[in-house]
Amino acid sequence: MVNKATEGAKPFENGQEQAGVMLGMQREVLEACDQASRAWLERVKSEVELWTELAAKLSATRSLPEAIGTYQDYMTHWMQMAAETGAGCLTTVKSFCNGSPGRCPTGGRPAVPERNRVLQISRRKVAFAH
Repeated sequence: MVNKATEGAKPFENGQEQAGVMLGMQREVLEACDQASRAWLERVKSEVELWTELAAKLSATRSLPEAIGTYQDYMTHWMQMAAETGAGCLTTVKSFCNGSPGRCPTGGRPAVPERNRVLQISRRKVAFAH
């Protein structure tokens, strides 16, 4: 015979387990946000340094072609920094989404909104019987 006291406690055990899982996921999200904010701060610092150096070099130039060459060099460096930042963000999002299917049920891909499916259906040709 099943003890009714232990039977009533099972939902609470499941609730505690689910709460533990949710707390773990929240902790992971907060850690990811913390890492992202630190990386963003480093990015901002390096950009400030880059533009400060550019201003100093541009003020020291003596001709327009020299200024344009300096500006091109710094823009190339800035574009490389932006590409590295984008790749880092993409890697972070992929690793986060691949860590647990529950976090990103679509595997990190955007879900297709219902209205897009309706639009696709409405664009089909419909033949009516006369």
